[in-house]
Amino acid sequence: MIDENHDSGEMFRRFERMSGSWNSDTICAGTRIDWQPVLAGLLEQIEIEPPLQEIVDKLSRGERLTKSDGLFLFDYDDLDAIGQIADAVKISRYGERAFFNHNVHVNQTNICVLSCKFCAFRRGRKASDAYAHDIDDFLEILRHYAPHVDEVHSVGGLHPDWDIEYYEKLFSAIKKEFPHLHIKALTAVEVKHISNISQLTVAETLRRLQHSGLGSLPGGGAEILNDSIRDIICKGKETSQEYLDIHRTAHAIGMPTNCTMLFGTIESAVHRVEHLLSLRGLQDQTAGFQCFVPYPYLPDSSRLPEAQLATGSEILRVIAISRILLDNIPHIKAYRMNLGDGISELALSFGADDIDGTVQQESIMHLAGSTAPLDHDREQLSRLIRDAGCIPVQRNSIYTLFSEYQTPVKKSWRLPMAR
Repeated sequence: MIDENHDSGEMFRRFERMSGSWNSDTICAGTRIDWQPVLAGLLEQIEIEPPLQEIVDKLSRGERLTKSDGLFLFDYDDLDAIGQIADAVKISRYGERAFFNHNVHVNQTNICVLSCKFCAFRRGRKASDAYAHDIDDFLEILRHYAPHVDEVHSVGGLHPDWDIEYYEKLFSAIKKEFPHLHIKALTAVEVKHISNISQLTVAETLRRLQHSGLGSLPGGGAEILNDSIRDIICKGKETSQEYLDIHRTAHAIGMPTNCTMLFGTIESAVHRVEHLLSLRGLQDQTAGFQCFVPYPYLPDSSRLPEAQLATGSEILRVIAISRILLDNIPHIKAYRMNLGDGISELALSFGADDIDGTVQQESIMHLAGSTAPLDHDREQLSRLIRDAGCIPVQRNSIYTLFSEYQTPVKKSWRLPMAR
């Protein structure tokens, strides 16, 4: 436990007394500027066994952890100790706050020219349950949710016929009818596909989509940034370098993005650590990643029998190590749609500070086996966050506007007294 009377904590306590609403920029994304000295003070209060001391000393001094440090953490038996360190890193940045937003997922099509082994969402054009929403269909779906949310999150298959004009018209139509909605859409491989089919460069594609209303990229599709692994689980997708380069290009035009990692397929701890360090390296150059989203492979209904699958403890370990290693990426997300509410709540004590949003509807994870409820509203999410011992804070899509969430006071009523 952290001693609130420790001398290192006065700045920390002032930070904790902040309430109401506040602003940030896309690079800081709500992170306190002076988190490093606060972390050093918090780490002094944790009882550390000798094998972990060198890593804790590095963190206290603000030194960057190495690949060997990351591998050591994956091999170290005491998960609770790793969780305490990750929690200290999170608290030094955000206090006891945990973030969410109010969003809806609308997947524009499940028709895809690829056939990744792990994917339960993809359909061929002739499949009985294949669909491709035209713009009117998409808007009609969105009309049910738009009055209540501030973000539409849209990813989908690689439709063989949809070039950039479809997406320009779609995003423009969304912004025209729902100007308050932030559009977070398209994975890196979707951007690559659109640029190829439209005979444009990635930079030209992203600039045109940005002009039509695209606000940020969700970061999906990184899987594992190792091409030998990708050739087995997602052959035909963008290469590891292409994923990084597409995000580099988005950052260069001022478009913030998330980044992800799919784990629990056939990768090793070495692959996971190298993946994290690749993202950290790009972030050093661009500062455009706002949030890292690690999520385990869900086996149901898909086609990867050789997958190793991640236990609950392993999920928490990956989240904690991600928080410890990714010193330059502001947020770590416990992706509720993949993890479920129980693990997500635990993850808020293992370095995660964000649980995504209210979502409302979602297809990709649920077809793969997710049982996370889709009907969470802000009050339910805030209850989950408070049950984890955190303070719920609603954010916008790009982590620049924050407001501590207050549960609405329900008006009581009484029968009139008889006279």
